Amino acid sequence: MPTHPEPPEWFTHDRFGLFVHFGVYSGLARHEWVMTREQTPAETYEKNAAYFDPDRFDATAIARSAKQAGMKYVVLTAKHHEGFALWDTKLSDYNAVRVTGRDLVREFVEAVRAEGLRVGLYFSLIDWHHPDFTIDYHHPLRNAPDARAQNERRDMERYRAYLHGQVREVLTGYGPLDYLFYDFTYDEPRDGWAGKGPQDWDAEALLAMTRELQPGIVVNDRLGIPGDLVTPEQYQPDAPMRHEGREVVWEACQTLNGSWGYDRDNFDFKTPDLLVRMLVDTVAKNGNMLLNVGPDGRGALTGQDEHTLQAIGRWMDLHQRSIIGAGPADLPSPPGTALTRRGDRLYLHLLAWPFGHLHLPDLADRVRYARFLHDGSEVQRSQIDPGQQAWNTTPGGQPPGTVTLHLPTRRPDVEVPVIELLLAGEN
Repeated sequence: MPTHPEPPEWFTHDRFGLFVHFGVYSGLARHEWVMTREQTPAETYEKNAAYFDPDRFDATAIARSAKQAGMKYVVLTAKHHEGFALWDTKLSDYNAVRVTGRDLVREFVEAVRAEGLRVGLYFSLIDWHHPDFTIDYHHPLRNAPDARAQNERRDMERYRAYLHGQVREVLTGYGPLDYLFYDFTYDEPRDGWAGKGPQDWDAEALLAMTRELQPGIVVNDRLGIPGDLVTPEQYQPDAPMRHEGREVVWEACQTLNGSWGYDRDNFDFKTPDLLVRMLVDTVAKNGNMLLNVGPDGRGALTGQDEHTLQAIGRWMDLHQRSIIGAGPADLPSPPGTALTRRGDRLYLHLLAWPFGHLHLPDLADRVRYARFLHDGSEVQRSQIDPGQQAWNTTPGGQPPGTVTLHLPTRRPDVEVPVIELLLAGEN
């Protein structure tokens, strides 16, 4: 198998997806890792499931919000590290159907498909609720006095059988799936504990089963063995991502406020213009962006989430051709800009607004037309004599082959203005 096989073309075409983190932790409203942050034993934590009441979880509304934001695929947490399943698992009573009578995975899959979007599921390899999942440095019981003695009674072989069985359920119970986001492997030791590596999941067999049951599915890299893409989280790479010197498919996993699950008292929200700039930066570096929302304890998108998605959607409605189906331009970007390309069109994203002129080297004979994407208005262009000296109101000469764009003083009222450059004789 290649180190990083190429995923289906839809993935790198679609570029932009919505991540949805929802579980028992949403009602606790203090981060999706609350169980381990507060070192809560499973028998205590599981009592919260009795109060899991997603009466405002509306999968259709979530799917439509994603679509209106210009997103093309949606990924739901079928099970997070807390071990609570959102589908009708036959391997455990610790699931949403048992508590609420609702199979939230089925509702989600059907709603996303109905909106014409690609369907993804997140599946945690970690399960802090399962009695055979051995204690390690992420486990809620890591500081329990008898933690190491407990591990002598726990059996990862039994846990692996459970893990593979639940994965089989989600891969066979909901029709064709487009994306499976496994999470996560941490095989380095820490604080006197071993981590969890590919051998703990029997990752090779798990990946083989995934591909057998869902041919063509996109699988990430978090099994600890190569998948179809790599998944940098909560940071923006400074260049296209590479492995052993070769570019690989990648997806930036980003949050609105640093938390994946609903975190009531966390107000550290990124602004829509920052998120748009992050999206542009990602595509210009040949990546995808998976942007997360955390529905509240009743399953509804928060007002802040909706406001942000709507703002991104307004920008995408005008500019999505610079993102969807686009990729890197393989040309140098002027300072304060990012370039993407789609066929015979370059998209110049103005991350900072320049005054008066913007100079593009090596494009003088290639640009046949330039216009703002938000309103289709022409951007005038010229070539400045390379020998011309700067003097009073006259700009200095630029290197031969430079095209100069003449910009209005006032910045267009959009998060990131985009100039579409139509190239001559290219397709």
